Amino acid sequence: MEASYVQAYRSKVLQHRIDKALRWLRKCSLCPRLCRVNRLADEKGVCRTGRYALVSSYGPHFGEEDPLVGRNGSGTIFFTHCNLLCLFCQNYDISHEGQGVSVSPEQLAGVMVELQQRGCHNINLVTPTHVVPQILEALPLAVEHGLRVPLVYNCGGYERVPTLRLLEGIVDIYMPDFKFWDPQAATDLCQAEDYPQRAREALREMHRQVGDLALDASGLAVRGLLVRHLVMPDGLAGTEEVCRFIAREVSSNTYINIMNQYRPCGRAMEVPSLRRRITAEEHENALQAARNAGLTRLDRRTRRFIVW
Repeated sequence: MEASYVQAYRSKVLQHRIDKALRWLRKCSLCPRLCRVNRLADEKGVCRTGRYALVSSYGPHFGEEDPLVGRNGSGTIFFTHCNLLCLFCQNYDISHEGQGVSVSPEQLAGVMVELQQRGCHNINLVTPTHVVPQILEALPLAVEHGLRVPLVYNCGGYERVPTLRLLEGIVDIYMPDFKFWDPQAATDLCQAEDYPQRAREALREMHRQVGDLALDASGLAVRGLLVRHLVMPDGLAGTEEVCRFIAREVSSNTYINIMNQYRPCGRAMEVPSLRRRITAEEHENALQAARNAGLTRLDRRTRRFIVW
């Protein structure tokens, strides 16, 4: 199956989307924060990113879901900064503290092509929401240098549907988090009361674009939706409600990773409920909640960071 963005490049759709996305940077409305700053003039809003994307690291990643990793790893590119800024972020040095370097479109395209040359099965864009125009801008250069592997949009779930529509026919695999069901939890932990609503809208739109996760004969993902849900102490994530929503309003065939790797990071110690890892019982209850909701495509990787 040919990557979607290659077809978009050939049909000139990709260039049209680039032009539109760059115009949006003049009064930035890419994400629900709606900062309205002129990023083309290097002004910065919540995401603290101006005209060019920043990258903290890149390389083959073997800790992702099995359909992405295969034998040679997922080609991850970790973008610096974030539009959501959860206070417990496990990549706090990247998202909050800004560890990374600015990259031109040519440099970003070069990173993508290098990852493919190293045998990675896909290009996994980690925290891409605030740099959608910069990613689009790099793609034609990457295609011209032979990029062909699937493109993965690995985001926190705090998206605007108009921005996602810029990516229709370009992104092959969407991999959003659905972090919180309760607006109060989203307010307390990332100052985004509308997060649950935006995440629901995003998952519906992503599924409309790419459908359920499809695998090739070797078990590698080629297209579709893969959802991540991080189980949190004391039920803060609202796992039961999240799973019911996905099964009933997105698809009961959704591939979902019920993750158990929460650990106190960043400023988590400021919140009493976040000062501990989850227990084995909490994680098993979350898995059962997914099954009860009718979700059967549960990621089966070896679970880590469980307190017995």
